[in-house]
Amino acid sequence: MQGLLNQITWKDVVDILIVTFLLYQGLLIIYGTRAVQMLTGVGILMGLFWVGHSFKLYSLNWFLDHFFDSFFIIAIILFQDQFRNALATFGTGQRFFGLFKDGEEHIEINEIVEACQALSREKIGALIVVERNHGLANFLATGSSIFARVHSDLIYALFQSNSSLHDGAVIISKGKISGAGCFLPLTRNSEIDRHLGTRHRAALGISEDTDAVAITVSEETGKMNIAVGGSFYYCDNSKTLRQYLKHLVAREKLDETLIPIKFRDNIT
Repeated sequence: MQGLLNQITWKDVVDILIVTFLLYQGLLIIYGTRAVQMLTGVGILMGLFWVGHSFKLYSLNWFLDHFFDSFFIIAIILFQDQFRNALATFGTGQRFFGLFKDGEEHIEINEIVEACQALSREKIGALIVVERNHGLANFLATGSSIFARVHSDLIYALFQSNSSLHDGAVIISKGKISGAGCFLPLTRNSEIDRHLGTRHRAALGISEDTDAVAITVSEETGKMNIAVGGSFYYCDNSKTLRQYLKHLVAREKLDETLIPIKFRDNIT
């Protein structure tokens, strides 16, 4: 053991740390997504591969040998969204190297919360997307450019039924309301409630394709939800919404008394 430690150089230590860091960041990217379930399936296949070779199960060995021969291509197909998100995150350098946005670019969380509270009280449907590390320029191009200061009155007005932009999403980018009436990709998750409306499907879709935070207000019930990382979280009041946004956008520690509640059924 002592001899092995003597053979380790500073280059080996740096090498191990870099690989560990990359693996950790990769796990962070897929955490809470469907990729975790797929990785579990791959782990089970690897276990069967070991069993097949240990007990010489020829049919199983033949099948798994051919499967793992093409595993690299299969992995790219299965995890294409995760690979794209990982490369986008690495390209920005913000998550990997901690180059977070400065104070001037912080979102006016209180203004967003006040607008959502008013919209919820009057049961006016809304979809607000807050950009984080991944850019949303492609989605901004589908709507109308605004580039205005984040203000609750403006957000409230954009979602009034007499507004020509009320059906689309409002996107907040770089601390400004950058676009309204924007079209977002719908979720590809086939397991969600089939009664889920287009607004909620779009919120879930943008949270699957990017690291953005999407806030929805239901026009039927007035309920407020947050979609992030391909999952919905219920906000029972404005205080809960504010704490979620401070945690997700301003990177403040989440209140220990606040337990995230994921929606699984009856998302409205």
